[in-house]
Amino acid sequence: MSHASMPEEGLGFSGRRFSAEYHIQGSAAQARACADRLCIDQTVEAADHVIPSGAIRDELLGQVTAWEAAGPMLYRAKISFPIELLDGSVSTLLHMTFGMAGLHGHVRLTDLSLPDDLVAQMAGPRFGTTGLRNLLQVPARPLVCAVLKPLGFTPRQLAALAKEFAQGEVDMIKDDQSLGDQPFCRFEERVARCVEAVRDASSRTGKRCLYIPHVSSPWPTLLERASMARKAGAGGLLVCPGLIGFDALALLARLGPIPLPLLSHPDFLGSHYVSPDSGIAPPVLFGLLPRLAGADISIYPTYGLTYPISEADCRQIAASCRRPLGACPSIFPTAAGRMTSSRIDEMTTLYGQDVVYILGSDIRREPDKIAKACRQFVHILNRDGPQDLGK
Repeated sequence: MSHASMPEEGLGFSGRRFSAEYHIQGSAAQARACADRLCIDQTVEAADHVIPSGAIRDELLGQVTAWEAAGPMLYRAKISFPIELLDGSVSTLLHMTFGMAGLHGHVRLTDLSLPDDLVAQMAGPRFGTTGLRNLLQVPARPLVCAVLKPLGFTPRQLAALAKEFAQGEVDMIKDDQSLGDQPFCRFEERVARCVEAVRDASSRTGKRCLYIPHVSSPWPTLLERASMARKAGAGGLLVCPGLIGFDALALLARLGPIPLPLLSHPDFLGSHYVSPDSGIAPPVLFGLLPRLAGADISIYPTYGLTYPISEADCRQIAASCRRPLGACPSIFPTAAGRMTSSRIDEMTTLYGQDVVYILGSDIRREPDKIAKACRQFVHILNRDGPQDLGK
């Protein structure tokens, strides 16, 4: 008896499906053949002659549900898959929608559409936009986050810088993603000193400020550092899902003993989006995936710099951070990358008020006036109109 004709046990498919959208390069015939192949490769990944008739062929395989031209030599394919293929993890979601597609140089994942009950299985953000605003007691204006750098500073030097930022009344102060547990800047000492510095400054200003250390390393060291940071008084955690995995981010979001806001950093994710012909589109990579995995803030480079990201990309990322998604709260997009006050009007026009400004190094141009420069930046955000920006 051949595999294709073996008796089939009951697989229990419900008939309900989720979908992924792809842009595929090539002629109409080439692109359609690729879409048809993705229906198999993203599920059973087997030669056609070994796929049995019945539920596996009729229900488990992907199905092209929409097909249209999207430009010269470019086609949009929407492919649906049975919901039974997902288990609530981001790794399985990525495997089922892009695992094999990612090996092609002419296929780009551009969107995901999940039923509300599947979204509910994902970790999702613990705080989201509203929860983080409540935590910081900032009901309306954009949030401001300063960055501790450069790599090479000692814990004492970073704590002194953190104190300057906190005296400048920023909302958050995060580690640079380069900070780990280097011998010249041990994680435990850095966290303890920065927490103390920020706490001292906040007691003087009366303004709540969260210090957010970068946590990395394999599990369980990652969990140990996250727990250590919480016990020391850290106000959140910076995570690089490109390095440690989206499911590691999701585990931190789900852990009851570590109820901290999570910031997702794009380190090591760049190769997924830099080519417009392949990879994962920015709204999915920097909007939807971090949100499903439990980030409360998604960091990514803004347009107008040296990165291959456009204004339209940034607008779509923000939309992905905010669009209705079952019971999953919206999260904050960011204006990041050498950000100065000269771009506030531009960024506010693009993002509105629900955005986090990641301050660039320009804020430290005068080392003895860092706190003053931060206060001026926050003051501009508190003003009502763009006419004040040049005053």
